Amino acid sequence: MISNQILQNTIEGLKGITRIDFCVMDTDGKSLASTFSEQKNYEEEIVSFVESPADSQVVQGYQFFKIFDEHQLEYILLANGGGDDVYMLGKIAVFQIQNLLVAYKERFDKDNFIKNLLLDNLLLVDIYNRAKKLHIDTEVRRVIFIIETKHEKDSSALDNVRALLGGKARDFVTAVDEKNIIVVKELEANDGHAELERVAQNFYDLLKNDGEEDILIAYGTVVNDIKEVSKSYKEAKLALDVGKIFFGEKSIIAYSALGIGRLIYQLPIPLCKMFIREIFEGKSPDDFDEETLTTINKFFENNLNVSETSRQLYIHRNTLVYRLDKLQKSTGLDLRVFEDAITFKIALMVVKYMKYMESLEY
Repeated sequence: MISNQILQNTIEGLKGITRIDFCVMDTDGKSLASTFSEQKNYEEEIVSFVESPADSQVVQGYQFFKIFDEHQLEYILLANGGGDDVYMLGKIAVFQIQNLLVAYKERFDKDNFIKNLLLDNLLLVDIYNRAKKLHIDTEVRRVIFIIETKHEKDSSALDNVRALLGGKARDFVTAVDEKNIIVVKELEANDGHAELERVAQNFYDLLKNDGEEDILIAYGTVVNDIKEVSKSYKEAKLALDVGKIFFGEKSIIAYSALGIGRLIYQLPIPLCKMFIREIFEGKSPDDFDEETLTTINKFFENNLNVSETSRQLYIHRNTLVYRLDKLQKSTGLDLRVFEDAITFKIALMVVKYMKYMESLEY
């Protein structure tokens, strides 16, 4: 169904061209959109016209027209005037509104199809059959972007993203909940990671300039067949969640860049707690003082390089070695040994994951 605002914009545009006043009413005689300065009550005339077999007629100096949507009477159009020229202009207005009904219905059908495709609600045979009817290519490269902001989504945010895509018929912008905007983006044959980052950055800049806050954008991997679109969507959703835990400083997260965080996110909490107890013998990295935690993080940032870490911490090399020795005595893990460093790094990520999951319970 077309919104009343769309109808209003349409007949105002038609009036600007034809200088004829129009009014669109429902089949009960209620005005939905009008360019008349004074609105009269035509309820009885509309009801009578609806019941008549005529598609158009002149009533009290006004042309009445029926507007159908696939043989279903949808609207009644009034045009001010009873002459042949007004009749012709009225028929043009009817044609325009009927085309809008078709266009919006097709867009609605495509939107429903894309939502069901993302949510895996379609059988494989239905995917290809419906895609063919809706003239959607099945074998092209696509990727899913999920855009989350602090505020719940409204139509203006969706329209802004659609405008950025330039109204491309091959791209789809939709939403399956109140929080996220989902973009199904078609790619060229040579589009790679750099192009995906550029598109994501454009979305971020657009919404940032529009006043949105706390924008987070995630995207999945590129798929080559329409049946795999839901896979890219699930990857983007996972990237959105994992990004909040392990990449809090980033606004754009790629599924392919999640690394080991992707595996940790799928671990059951009881198993995580058991792992931490075994590694730290009942302690937790939260028990370490700020100096120790800073040393550990900087050591990892510099790929276990003692000299570079001590330089960035503005401490003597021997001081760093002392801190690492002290940590080894308390945990049994020597961060200068690659295997121990990996174990410690995973343990820190597991703790971060557990704290995040606990925060969701409150």
